Amino acid sequence: MLVLLRKALFWTHLTVGVAAGIVIFIMSVTGVLLTYQKQMVAFADRSVRIADPAGGLVPTAALLATAAGSAPDAKPASLTFRRAADAPVAVAIGSGRTMLVNPYSGTAMGEGSPGVRKVFRFITDAHRWLAMNDASRDTARKITGAANLGFLFLVLSGMFLWLPRVWRWTNVRAVLLFKGGLRGKARDFNWHHVAGIWCALPLALVVASGAVISYPWASALVYRAVGEKPPAPAGSVAGVAAVTSGAARDGDRAAGVASVSDSTSTSGALKASVPLDALVATARAHADGVAPAWRTISVPVPDGKTKRVTFTIDEGSGGQPQLRQTLVLDRATGDFVSAESFATQSRGRRLRSFMRFAHTGEFGGIPGQTIAGIASLAAALLVWTGLALSLRRLRARVQRSAKRQGAGFRNQPQPQPLADL
Repeated sequence: MLVLLRKALFWTHLTVGVAAGIVIFIMSVTGVLLTYQKQMVAFADRSVRIADPAGGLVPTAALLATAAGSAPDAKPASLTFRRAADAPVAVAIGSGRTMLVNPYSGTAMGEGSPGVRKVFRFITDAHRWLAMNDASRDTARKITGAANLGFLFLVLSGMFLWLPRVWRWTNVRAVLLFKGGLRGKARDFNWHHVAGIWCALPLALVVASGAVISYPWASALVYRAVGEKPPAPAGSVAGVAAVTSGAARDGDRAAGVASVSDSTSTSGALKASVPLDALVATARAHADGVAPAWRTISVPVPDGKTKRVTFTIDEGSGGQPQLRQTLVLDRATGDFVSAESFATQSRGRRLRSFMRFAHTGEFGGIPGQTIAGIASLAAALLVWTGLALSLRRLRARVQRSAKRQGAGFRNQPQPQPLADL
């Protein structure tokens, strides 16, 4: 029975690997290239500093006007203030672009390193939707999502198939340790099994978290796993109500969690509102009190209908929700609506945030990113060696079939020459 199960699992493993191999390889290679994206962008932008950080800060309206004037084809979407006095304010202007503005003079300082950012935008697009254009992205997203699910099956089934049929050290060593001097099929077999078993657990986490990002049902499953009701889909009446009460607010909105930004409103424009500068000052004072080591404070740019403004206070690298807090202020009065940290969230929301940033390894900082990068590199090696083994198997089968046909032809009675008739 076990032999039949192993055989069926092997052929399913092989079929799924061949069918999804190319897409998995693209996602794996791009995943490796994105390992230290934030650190590399920050390093590229290191020279964009304010020479003489002195004087008062200009109004945020001036910062937004500068960003809008520098990119008239885009609309400012968010502001990110950094704790460092010589750091510019980053204004997101859509399509992955960021305009840096001097907070003391209100002058534009460019887009940092647009070449580096453009390269990473392309790599990210290739990772998420195979670099397809807007019209084809939905289809590409379905393809990458399905390939990711297929890869999860490959990782889990591979753990079972790795088990040697006979437990002797010679057999275990052949699939546990890299062996030099091998070539061809023996080398591919060794690399495939060794890379697979050593990276199985981190790779399973990276791939499973990718499914959580891709599929709402997988995201909802995270909440149900700890006995919680999943938040309502974004844009629904229930979702808006949950956000208004503070129940569905999640610190990783960028991760695609089913929640609605507190900076949106469901009804008409406000008759009066507190200036954004006053709200930013309140957020800074709050951050100095609860997170004195904060690095950044980010806020979506509110429009005329915004009733609540959410500030994200980050003490980490941007991908560590356990080092992030959210502060919600009433736009009309400037009063506190809610203040929330990772520790005060429900288990489901903490687990969902963990899964989002386990995919990139950022939850664990540089060590976590390194592990995720190595796992992605191992995934690329697994696809390469797996396809090579499949092609070798196919070629051997074709050769055996050709030999059998040739042998059958030689065994048939041969026609006599005409001279012998």
